[in-house]
Amino acid sequence: MKVINAILRGKEGLFSLTYNNGVFEAIEKQAGVIQAEASAEIIDAAQQMVMAPLIEPHIHLDAVLTAGEPEWNMSGTLFEGIERWGQRKETITQEDTKQRAKKTVDMLVAHGIQHVRTHVDVTDPELTALHAMLEVKEEIKDKVNLQIVAFPQEGIESYNNGRGLMEEAIKLGADVVGGIPHFEYTREKGVSSVHFLMDLAEKYDRLVDVHCDEIDDPASRFLEVLADEARVRGMGERVTASHTTAMGSYDNAYCYKLFRLLKRSKINFISCPTESIHLQGRFDTYPKRRGVTRAAEIDRAGMNISFAQDSIRDPWYPIGNGNIIRVLDAALHICHMLGYEDLQRCLDFVSDNSAKTLCLGDQYGIEVGRPASFIIMPAQKDYDVVANQAKAILSVKNGKVIMRRQTEQVELFT
Repeated sequence: MKVINAILRGKEGLFSLTYNNGVFEAIEKQAGVIQAEASAEIIDAAQQMVMAPLIEPHIHLDAVLTAGEPEWNMSGTLFEGIERWGQRKETITQEDTKQRAKKTVDMLVAHGIQHVRTHVDVTDPELTALHAMLEVKEEIKDKVNLQIVAFPQEGIESYNNGRGLMEEAIKLGADVVGGIPHFEYTREKGVSSVHFLMDLAEKYDRLVDVHCDEIDDPASRFLEVLADEARVRGMGERVTASHTTAMGSYDNAYCYKLFRLLKRSKINFISCPTESIHLQGRFDTYPKRRGVTRAAEIDRAGMNISFAQDSIRDPWYPIGNGNIIRVLDAALHICHMLGYEDLQRCLDFVSDNSAKTLCLGDQYGIEVGRPASFIIMPAQKDYDVVANQAKAILSVKNGKVIMRRQTEQVELFT
C-alpha cells in the first residue's frame, strides 16, 4: 500500500509513504508530482496534508447525548450540571450507555479522531457505566484506541465508599486514575484524595488525569498539591491536570511561584475551552472572567498542553458534534493564541501534544516502524486547517480505511 503526493507537517516538498501489515515501511521524498491512478493499492493525497490522527484527550462518553434528561441545566453552572447528571445516572443501563457512547464515537471518527481518553463516572455502587465502557472499548478497537479514566464525579473522600469504588474500577480495567479534589467537601479531603489517587496509580502502574481546580475560586489550589506529588514521585510525564480554570483567577505573584513547580513536575495539561467558557464566570457580573486556564502562558513556558471537547450534548454542555477542529478554533480565540507563530503549529494542540499526554509513544506519528494510522486534511499547512475549518477527508487506522468524506460541493448563482 502506498500514499503518494503527500505534504507532511513541518517538512518541505512532497512525499510517498509505503505501508504493509498495518505498519509504515518507508517514507520517501518525491522529486515532483507523481501521476498515478488511485486504486486499492495507491492513495493519491493530491498535494494535501497527511498527518497523524487527531486525538480527543478528554471527554465523558458515559454522559453524552443526555442533555435535558430528565431536566435541563438551567443555570449553566458546573454544579447544577453535576446535579442533573446525578438524576440521569439513576436511570442509566449498560445498553443505554453503550448506544450513546458508540454513536458519539462515530461522530469523533468522522472528524479524523482515532485516540480518545474518556472519563467514566465511578461514583456508582454498581459501576454500571464502567462495565459498559469496558465493553465499548473492546467493540470499537478497530476504529478508536480508548483510554478509560476511573473518574469519581461526586468525590473520592466525600462519596460513600469512594476509595473502594476507585480501586475496584482500576482492578476491572480502567487505564487511568482520576480525581476531583475541588469538589470534595473540605480542603483537607481534597488534599487527601490527591494523595490517595497518586498512591493508587503507583500501586497499579496507571496513568493519572485529575479534574483539577475546575472552578473560578482563586483559593482553589489543588494543582500545587498534584504537581508536587508528581514531582516527588517522579511521575510527572504520566500525570495530567485537566481544566485548572482557577488559574484564570490566580494573581500573578502566586502564578509566578506556581509555574516554577509546574515546570519541575513535568505534568501535562488539558484545557476544554468551549465548555469552560460556558460553565465558568457564572457567578460574576462585570467584569466577567473567561474562566479558562492560562493556556498560552503554559505553552510559552514550555509545558505540554492540549485542547479537548469535554462534553457533547450532556448536562454540562448542550451542543457539540465531535469536531475537535471546531474546539481548536474556539481555543485559539478564547486564549489569545491567534498570533502568527501559534497558527503555524496550532494542530499540535489536538495531535502531538495530546499524544504525549496519553503516553502513546511509538504508537503514534508518521514514522517508519510505527502504525500506519493517518488522516488526510484538505490543506497544506496548519493555518489552512483552522482558517478554513477543514475536515479530514480520509482516515486510515493500522493500514485500513475507516472513514472517507466526499468533498463538499457548493454551486453559486449570479
